[in-house]
Amino acid sequence: MDENKALAVFQGKNIRRVWHNDEWWFSLLDIVNALIDSADPKQYIKKMRSRDSLLNINWGTICTPLEIVALDGKRRETNCVNTQGAFRIIQSIPSPKAEPFKLWLAQVGHERIQEIQNPELAQARMKELFRFKGYSDEWIEKRVRGIAVRQELTDEWKNRGVVKKTDFAILTSEISKATFEMTPNEYREFKGLEKENLRDHMDDMELILVMLGEATTIRFTKERDSKDFLDLKKDAYDGGDVAGSTRKDIEQRIGKRVVSKNNFLEESENKKKLSSKEN
Repeated sequence: MDENKALAVFQGKNIRRVWHNDEWWFSLLDIVNALIDSADPKQYIKKMRSRDSLLNINWGTICTPLEIVALDGKRRETNCVNTQGAFRIIQSIPSPKAEPFKLWLAQVGHERIQEIQNPELAQARMKELFRFKGYSDEWIEKRVRGIAVRQELTDEWKNRGVVKKTDFAILTSEISKATFEMTPNEYREFKGLEKENLRDHMDDMELILVMLGEATTIRFTKERDSKDFLDLKKDAYDGGDVAGSTRKDIEQRIGKRVVSKNNFLEESENKKKLSSKEN
């Protein structure tokens, strides 16, 4: 699932979530942090369990370890709760923020039902989230289109037997190396990023080149009817190579690099802008 859909916001606090068994599951740590602003939510959870014996007894049925994006940008297992479990946790947290959180959970559930019935609403909400962060409408349209292309590509890989996350990473890396002469991790380091989503820090031209590489990879895979992983890897390199050749042609004609260290950096809590660094 795209990270933008897997992130919700409650009164300025990010709540990580994952779609599991046909419903949203929320990070327990994020819920606790949103309600109590604790410097050590893990320790608070331990104390909460010790003082609520019934909660502790049923802990295994309330919480489920699920993979979710951690602060360092990597996916790790963390305790998650569904809406029902979140309400039970809230009962054990004496906080004035609890009631608004209940209303927020109900709204999140309602919105998800709406999105299932009308997928266009999910896209509209995604765009609104990007606008809230300060992105331009032109950039948002390219980012949303890129998300659709990426989803089509990963679906194509899945249909051809790719299941391991490491294999998805390898194929993605092949496209990136051929397009930008950098792996995604090297690209992230080049831009000075840590846990941030790399594509959210690309400018318009970078996003277009990513789309070109991935869309071309899809075309090669379909036309060649590739099934073996090594064949898919070659498709990925060839698709990226097409985008890479385009990048080099553009750079030759304009006399400077397309890839830059520009980042969409946080300027304040509610306002962000694209700030330039030296190339």
